[in-house]
Amino acid sequence: MDLNGKHIVLGLTGGIACYKAAELCRALIKEGATVQVVMTEAAAQFITPVTMQALSNRPVYGSQWDAREPNNMAHINLSREADAILIAPCSADFMAKLLHGRADDLLSLMCLARPIERVPLLVAPAMNREMWAHPATQRNMAQLRADGTHLLGVGRGEQACGESGDGRMLEPQELLQDVIAFFQPKSLVGQHVLVSAGPTFEAIDPVRGITNLSSGKMGFAIARAAQEAGAEVTLVAGPVALATPRGVRRIDVVSALEMMQACVAEADQAHVFIATAAVADWRPDSAATQKIKKDGSGQTPTLGFVENPDILATLAQSPRGVSGDLFCVGFAAESHDLLAHATAKRARKKVPLLVGNIGPATFGQDDNALLLVDAQGAKEIPRNSKLALARLLIADIAARLASQSA
Repeated sequence: MDLNGKHIVLGLTGGIACYKAAELCRALIKEGATVQVVMTEAAAQFITPVTMQALSNRPVYGSQWDAREPNNMAHINLSREADAILIAPCSADFMAKLLHGRADDLLSLMCLARPIERVPLLVAPAMNREMWAHPATQRNMAQLRADGTHLLGVGRGEQACGESGDGRMLEPQELLQDVIAFFQPKSLVGQHVLVSAGPTFEAIDPVRGITNLSSGKMGFAIARAAQEAGAEVTLVAGPVALATPRGVRRIDVVSALEMMQACVAEADQAHVFIATAAVADWRPDSAATQKIKKDGSGQTPTLGFVENPDILATLAQSPRGVSGDLFCVGFAAESHDLLAHATAKRARKKVPLLVGNIGPATFGQDDNALLLVDAQGAKEIPRNSKLALARLLIADIAARLASQSA
């Protein structure tokens, strides 16, 4: 549970997006957080305090005169207990209140009274597209950022008014990912991380090809973990059915040659290259332009193969890879003798770090165990979820980069 031990004050302001706050509250709690709901009078027009109390299992606050607080200072007490205050939805009116320091209700009082250095303020705007695009809103948003408020952005699509555009509140799962990412250590700020993930597909004809069982889950988890750590992340993905991690730029490819082209093009801007993709070692020497048909003779087609380029070795042995300006990390999925094969592969590819995992049993699974192999030897990261492993790997890489630059 990524938010275990975190106490979050969830503030609701007036807007139809309040219905999403119910699901968001449940999602935060499922990740281990305790949630204290504070609502404005306008928010209570869209969703009832009873609903939010049932979901949070805590009394909902809505008035600065709440008699439940012995000192009558709910705005002080609630803000001091919080690890973060999340306003979702945050209306245009409430954004203006925050900007000007107005404090005429409990929620705005609490935001103004919070200890700024200890209790961060996260804001998920929600409003009509014209209100969002208005210069006043954009000025308010820029100043709130300058004041240290964390703006979580908006979604794009159909709105309750019938119009379509920017301004929707992000979906609960998107906001959950943003909150989780906020609390992760920011060990890669200023770094650009390039990740390759998934299988490649090498065409035999328009409907057939050679591929493998890689799901891309480990690579996508690493891309997410790197983004959570503050890096700019580019993900080059083979054909997989996975959602793009929040804040990650994705480039979709199919074949090994396409993946090679994309990775080489992106490597000039990268500081780290993590090659998790299961790239096909060979491809057919020619692909038929039409489906190869059986002719009833019992004869099978003869396929010739050529070796695919070695993406990891190419980048590791490029001038930036050799100089260390591009820190290259390889992956090895082995069916046996993992340490021996991973050690040999690291030497052959000339990379500073090689990550081994037992395959193909790990393909498609949500957990795994890793073996980190470098010039000093090997260490194991015990079995865990792939996201947890990805975060530990990113922390290890960040420590190596810091040591390298020291």
